[in-house]
Amino acid sequence: MNLSAFSERPVSDVAKRGGEAVAKRARERGRLEKQEAKREKREARSAESTSISAEDESALMEEFARLSERYSAGEITEAVYNEERTRIFEELGVESHD
Repeated sequence: MNLSAFSERPVSDVAKRGGEAVAKRARERGRLEKQEAKREKREARSAESTSISAEDESALMEEFARLSERYSAGEITEAVYNEERTRIFEELGVESHD
């Protein structure tokens, strides 16, 4: 076996290729960790949204309907309406866009 070919190659080329591989593996590991964090976050949101019973969901929807009727009739202010709507939507696990 002829080892002279290895000794003729500059050390920096070998080290550079090794460093590139290490950097690539680190990027891949970071990408996989980020994907896993996103997956866990989605699962947590899904678990939260399914934690409310159908009975509670129905009651909250009825409460929201009454709240909307009161607001339309001018019985409550917009600030009160928005505050209560946000609370109800949070309990339902729905995002509220003010």
